[in-house]
Amino acid sequence: MRCIRDICFFLLAFTITSRGDIYKDEALKLMSETPLIDGHNDLPWQLRLQFNNELNTKDLHTLGSTHTNIEKIKRGHLSAQFWAAYVPCDSQYKDAVRQTLEQIDVIHRMCNKYPEDFMFASSSQDILDAFANNKTASLIGVEGGHSIDSSMGTLRTMYHLGVRYLTLTHSCNTPWADNWLVDTDSDPKEHNGLSDFGKQLILEMNRLGMLVDLAHVSEQVMNQVLEITKAPIMFSHSSAYSICPHKRNVPDDILIKVKNNNGIVMVNFYNDYVTCSKQANLSHVADHFDHIKKVAGSSVVGFGGDYDGVTRVPTGLEDVSKYPDLVAELLRRGWTADEVKDALGRNLIRVFKAVEMVRDNLNHTAPNDVPIALEQVKNPCRTDYGYSVLPSAAAMPSHNLLILSLTLILSLLTVRLM
Repeated sequence: MRCIRDICFFLLAFTITSRGDIYKDEALKLMSETPLIDGHNDLPWQLRLQFNNELNTKDLHTLGSTHTNIEKIKRGHLSAQFWAAYVPCDSQYKDAVRQTLEQIDVIHRMCNKYPEDFMFASSSQDILDAFANNKTASLIGVEGGHSIDSSMGTLRTMYHLGVRYLTLTHSCNTPWADNWLVDTDSDPKEHNGLSDFGKQLILEMNRLGMLVDLAHVSEQVMNQVLEITKAPIMFSHSSAYSICPHKRNVPDDILIKVKNNNGIVMVNFYNDYVTCSKQANLSHVADHFDHIKKVAGSSVVGFGGDYDGVTRVPTGLEDVSKYPDLVAELLRRGWTADEVKDALGRNLIRVFKAVEMVRDNLNHTAPNDVPIALEQVKNPCRTDYGYSVLPSAAAMPSHNLLILSLTLILSLLTVRLM
């Protein structure tokens, strides 16, 4: 009797294992047909923190102190990655632009140093070309509007350097947008969402062909951007608020608006945004995929792991090599092959192509060159060249006009006396 029971247990275990292998095999098959595109990875920031961007001294094939290295990328079948060019909020009004340019530089140097593994990408077609050549397409997203120092010219310059999305805020307000901490009452509301300059910036991003990233912004900013943008938007690394009510996540009413916008929400793996606690596992992350699909459809969801930007990741998703296990879990939950392919990369490609189409349609529109008002950005670390012009008579205070009048009278009297 015991022997029969042992045989039954063995057969059950074998069946479960075999089914698991079937899901994993199917996941790998789908990932060989459709590029897995992740919306946010902070490896460049780890290169800054740990090595001060001295890339020459490190081997990214085997780097062991990060969630991400080339070997793990290969095992994870990661076909395209938006690398974050991130610098902290305490650089705002100081050297944020310089530091961001250095992060852009280190991403370019990653691609140049490892050309067999990385291909720099700045378009939707580049992603597909890299996939066809078995390389990881490497794109740049600037994480935090403070990185452009309230300058349309800086935004455009970063676009020319290959930046393809801007996260409007990080965890601080900019002079033109409120960040997510406003919704927790940790930061003061300064702009009721976006200022007039902020609204103009969204339209300039549309004109450029730069994706607008709403991760890290206040809910009011989410709503305002979704009302005014001419192109689909993205949440590069945010999860579902209904599953974990953290203000970094996306509420259901916004999910529906993202669907109507034809945008994308790329699910974050940070434990605190997955379960609102320090502990989480792979299944909890899949819950967010399920919820977004239920509310807004499979055409809205994507992967936004936030690897190397967070201190805690779920059990089963310890590093970038684990993506196939999450894909297998979605299949186990009944996701169809088409739905999985949507989430893997087809959704992001569709969004990117739509943003590029808006850019092309606005090709003959002049760049916005109206600067932000000086009083909104004036500080001891900022000069005011270009703002300093002689005031017109209408703008001069009355006592200045009196002095000017007396000066003219004295000049006339002097001429007559001569």
